[in-house]
Amino acid sequence: MTAPRTIAVLGLGRMGTAIATRLAEHAQNDGHEPADNHDHPHRVVAWTRSGPPTTTGGAVETTDDPTTAVANADVVLLALFDGRACREVVDRVRAWLRPDAIVLNTSTIAPAEASALARELGAAYVHAPVLGSVPAVAAGTLDILAGGDPDTLDRVRPVLATLGTVRPVADAGTAAALKLIANSSLAGGVLTLREALRQGDALGLPRAEVLDVLELGLLGGLVARKRAILAGADDPAAAGGAQFTIAALAKDLALLAAASGTPLRSAADLAGTPADPEADIAVAALAPAVADAVLEPLRAYIRGHATGDPAHFRAAFLPTAHVEGIRDGAFVSWGLDEYCALFPGRPAPDEPTRSRRIDTVDVHGTVATATMTLRHGADTFTDVFLLTHVDEKWRITNKAYHRHP
Repeated sequence: MTAPRTIAVLGLGRMGTAIATRLAEHAQNDGHEPADNHDHPHRVVAWTRSGPPTTTGGAVETTDDPTTAVANADVVLLALFDGRACREVVDRVRAWLRPDAIVLNTSTIAPAEASALARELGAAYVHAPVLGSVPAVAAGTLDILAGGDPDTLDRVRPVLATLGTVRPVADAGTAAALKLIANSSLAGGVLTLREALRQGDALGLPRAEVLDVLELGLLGGLVARKRAILAGADDPAAAGGAQFTIAALAKDLALLAAASGTPLRSAADLAGTPADPEADIAVAALAPAVADAVLEPLRAYIRGHATGDPAHFRAAFLPTAHVEGIRDGAFVSWGLDEYCALFPGRPAPDEPTRSRRIDTVDVHGTVATATMTLRHGADTFTDVFLLTHVDEKWRITNKAYHRHP
């Protein structure tokens, strides 16, 4: 096959810069051996949307005009932040594309956005999002999910092979969707790591020992790569230190939630991380636990069940609160006084065998939601709470419950 001679890289963020440099500095023959500095197998011309051309090293030419970059390009490679950027750039350069040029999009965008570009550009479009970050680009070890016309993919394969392993998929939309799924698993790992670190802190365990043990398990690779940040040895806000930012991962999860139309808990958890959005994703694992102030009414509620003393419920709930659910096959809605009247002021006879566990707490400014599991004898209850911050403290405004027989 004939290798592309000129490649235009549009987008010089972290990944775009790494991709342009890799393509310029490595030979096409096997994708891994460095080329002679005076005889590059393909010419790379790059452009960035944000300000003056980025320094990428002597092997990469830069320009301040994207139409100049694409005018003589066999391959136009997009390395942009989102679908909106891809649309704007494609619209800007489309009239200057050569008739036989291939648009190779490595950006992480919504499946519908990728499918729309494929419909408009036809066989000339290959959607090829990548799995891996800057170090994987430099090493040529990316996994590349490539969806497009088979003949077009064959033509652009030498470029992709320079970056890593090509994994063909059905079409552009499938490639985009699979990339979002892959990133959702990364977010799940980060958030699971967050929970493990919080629990270790709550138990008073040394952070180093917790990380040692986590490296032995399923999170081992993530912990090993990010250990310096997790241990506090690296400044997570150091300029240029982030390989994959919290903002970028949160964007991808939002795209996945919108595309699937199904709940995605990790999207909200990551978006609500109290950290610099441009920080490395490992910083999301260091988010502090929920403040005790939010937990106090839930703990008072637990004390009410443990003691049978309704005074604890009055401390936990607002006076206007209601408790609702299905009891003996009928819907009930109790005011606080009615609910408190159900408790005799002493513990249940089987209290030593009962247990209660706070499962989730999500704070959204002055409101919060929480869930709890209660095991009372033969019955298990799921309680769902709505809380409000009022008069400088948190109170439960309403509770709904489900009884699992």
